[in-house]
Amino acid sequence: QVQLVESGGGLVQPGGSLTLSCTASGSILSINAMGWYRQAPGKQRELVAAAASGGSTYDADSVKGRFTISRDNAKNTVYLQMNSLKPEDTAVYYCNAVMRIVGVPLPQGSWGQGTQVTVSS
Repeated sequence: QVQLVESGGGLVQPGGSLTLSCTASGSILSINAMGWYRQAPGKQRELVAAAASGGSTYDADSVKGRFTISRDNAKNTVYLQMNSLKPEDTAVYYCNAVMRIVGVPLPQGSWGQGTQVTVSS
């Protein structure tokens, strides 16, 4: 059994910053990739940023230059530093991790519960 716990969401004014964090816990052997998705009302969930275990990262075009993803592998934690926030960044942000778990032969994907980010004046 594994769990992803997110924190750091909230209300921020346009141009402001927030940092999201997500920590994985449980019977984890290794984590292949960790990432952040978001889902705005009436829209599909979309990938925002991802970080592989080897260090490579991906950022969606809509957040390039504003958001930075990073990992602390020792803590099984992924962060999303969000700067220059815009109203269109308003969404529920979900953490996702692809992990090798004790007793499961293939890597499994897991989701956090989601954290609300609202950008508004």
